[in-house]
Amino acid sequence: MSTETAAAALPAPSAGSGRVFLVVFAVILLVGGGYAFTHLMQDLSIVKSTASAPFILLGVALLIALGFEFVNGFHDTANAVATVIYTHSMPANLAVIWSGAFNFLGVLTSSGAVAFTVVALLPVELILQVGSHAGFAMVFALLIAAILWNLGTWYFGLPNSSSHTLIGSIIGVGLANQLMSAHSGTSGVDWSAASGVFKGLVFSPIAGFLLAGLLMLVLKAVVKIPALYKAPEGNKPPPWPIRALLVLTCTGVSFSHGSNDGQKGMGLIMLILIGTVPTAYALNGAVTGNQVKSFHQVSAEAQQLLGSFKDTVALSGDPRSLVTTAIQQRTLLPTTAPALAGLMAAIDKQLGDRTSLRAVPQEQMGNVRNDIYLADAAIPLVLQQPGLSDSQRGTLTAWRGLGTQATQFIPPWVKVAVALALGLGTMVGWKRIVVTVGEKIGKEHLTYAQGASAELVAMTLIQAADMYHLPVSTTHVLTSGVAGTMAANGSGLQWSTVRSLLMAWVLTLPASILLAGGLFIVFRHLF
Repeated sequence: MSTETAAAALPAPSAGSGRVFLVVFAVILLVGGGYAFTHLMQDLSIVKSTASAPFILLGVALLIALGFEFVNGFHDTANAVATVIYTHSMPANLAVIWSGAFNFLGVLTSSGAVAFTVVALLPVELILQVGSHAGFAMVFALLIAAILWNLGTWYFGLPNSSSHTLIGSIIGVGLANQLMSAHSGTSGVDWSAASGVFKGLVFSPIAGFLLAGLLMLVLKAVVKIPALYKAPEGNKPPPWPIRALLVLTCTGVSFSHGSNDGQKGMGLIMLILIGTVPTAYALNGAVTGNQVKSFHQVSAEAQQLLGSFKDTVALSGDPRSLVTTAIQQRTLLPTTAPALAGLMAAIDKQLGDRTSLRAVPQEQMGNVRNDIYLADAAIPLVLQQPGLSDSQRGTLTAWRGLGTQATQFIPPWVKVAVALALGLGTMVGWKRIVVTVGEKIGKEHLTYAQGASAELVAMTLIQAADMYHLPVSTTHVLTSGVAGTMAANGSGLQWSTVRSLLMAWVLTLPASILLAGGLFIVFRHLF
């Protein structure tokens, strides 16, 4: 079936509903955009610098980052509305608004942990120098590479993974950074951290295929409603219980997608904000004076603990550079424990007994954040050592938790901006992906039971990934779930489509690695 023929089978919105939809979305866009812009201006009002260059770079970088989330909406969010639109359970316009609303709620209630899991894959020196020419080259390279690959696969109607694309771009930047600075011992990709991310990305579509297929078999054995196992007929909506089930699963996937995928762009936006205006975003101003006091107490205990380590040498040199070297080599060196204790002492001195982190002098905020980030990254090297008691591990873990709270935060306006970009992308690009999911994966059209099974499994797996702070692909989980239900139902698979999907999935990592690495080298010279 051609794309044109398949698209004609989709519910066509009337001119009246189309106008209502545009008005509603325009109001949401204006209100949300106004909220985000107003709070951004409030945050920037405390910046004393009069130079215009950082603000121009900030604006360009934010537009590119939100552009990535907009294109992400073509792929991943479109999967969330595919079944309700294709089965005529909801009109297309209403489905997009509905999905966007629960995307927004998912983004708004997300912890941000997935965002910083993705960011942690970047080389440590690029994160510490995100406001430098190398830092901007990194951000622009990985975002533009991800956007280009996503647009290409969307054009051909292939449900590609934005998560794979972004992570491939991050790896490309890390490898290029390492190759360009091989003589200086610069770190590249943290493969130990990347392996955990890869496990989630690889395991989730396999689990989606198997679990959705199993759920389909269970439904057929237990639920004897013939209409549930039929494909949509014309523009006729399904019976109301089936319709309610499909709307419920669409809602769950939309919420779960926002809570996981929306975070990936948030982490990069925070890097941009920290790099361009560290006085406003380097430290979490919500950390109170009591929490600062707790930080001081735990810091004193951690320094005493690190000072008692055997097989160490006296501290000689800058603690920051010694800790950075250990992180780059991912090894606990004889100088690491005393250097880490010295770094913690310097952080403690800078924080003192301040009433909150907002009270840290603006000119010190960037340095304090970098010091905390370094110490946080070095503590796992210490925790890997044998012989530590539970109380000692607890002290170091507590310090790391407080440090994370001080540096890893996402303002509400960032979440609003990301949610709006995702929703707008879904509105513009949903049809191509819906056609692929509904008609091109199996030899028979998608039935109500298949759509519900695939979406129920997808929302469950994404929420489980959130619990473990792992990024997963909504696209991969849902499309593999649809394929699983087709196989379980004996519907057969359209192998030409499956081969195209697999080819896109296989090529995504190497293509985005090469694109991002090449762009990083070019931007390093341009900047």
